[in-house]
Amino acid sequence: MLVLDELRYSEEHIWVRSEGDHTVTLGITDYAQLDLGDLNYVELPNEGDELVYCEPFGSVECAKLVTDLYAPVCGWVIAVNRDVIDNPRLVNHSPYNQGWVIRVKLFTLEELDNLMSADDYEEYVLMNIF
Repeated sequence: MLVLDELRYSEEHIWVRSEGDHTVTLGITDYAQLDLGDLNYVELPNEGDELVYCEPFGSVECAKLVTDLYAPVCGWVIAVNRDVIDNPRLVNHSPYNQGWVIRVKLFTLEELDNLMSADDYEEYVLMNIF
């Protein structure tokens, strides 16, 4: 399981990268993509849609199941990774780079305060595996 120090993480296994100017990029963690297996479908919001904290903003489908993606922050969707929609396995092969899912303009920077650090996320995952 790869966890990057420069990212923040949600309990729902979404990573958040600060891009500056109240903008963040979101994606599915390496742990989540490993747990799900090969993705064969990704549904994402449209640019301009509002993201509401703890509400579903999309979903992913694999051989095992369909699962919702829950928003770790509030804001406006400003970009959607169309490459992931066309090739969902990008999330499996490059969860922190090519496999990002959306970019969001945050309502406030305080949104990031509710997210876990890399160390906290690793501990969270290990505690919830067993």
